[in-house]
Amino acid sequence: MAAALFNQIADPKKAHAISAGTNPGSAVHPVVLISMNEVDIDLSSVQPTLLTDDLAAGAAMLVTMGCGENCPIIPGVKREDWPLEDPKGKPLERVREIRNQTQSLVLALVEKEKWK
Repeated sequence: MAAALFNQIADPKKAHAISAGTNPGSAVHPVVLISMNEVDIDLSSVQPTLLTDDLAAGAAMLVTMGCGENCPIIPGVKREDWPLEDPKGKPLERVREIRNQTQSLVLALVEKEKWK
């Protein structure tokens, strides 16, 4: 959700987000698809990606979401950790709340880094 929201909001000439996880599922959860469609983002063709050290090393910033010691540590790369609840298995109403919280964090980051 965060990467898709980021890429919808940020100026693509200034920044682009790639989504990856330490334990990605085989597909985006159906309830997440529904909640993101509500804000005109179609994730139906997105394949979850494994977060590797190589992938992280190419980043200017890592935004983690509670991966703890499984998060890569890349010297010289800015990092923020967002305390977001995993939407997996949650009812649609809760996933909407998580989406909205994520959107607020994305907006704040884009504004702070002047990526709009």
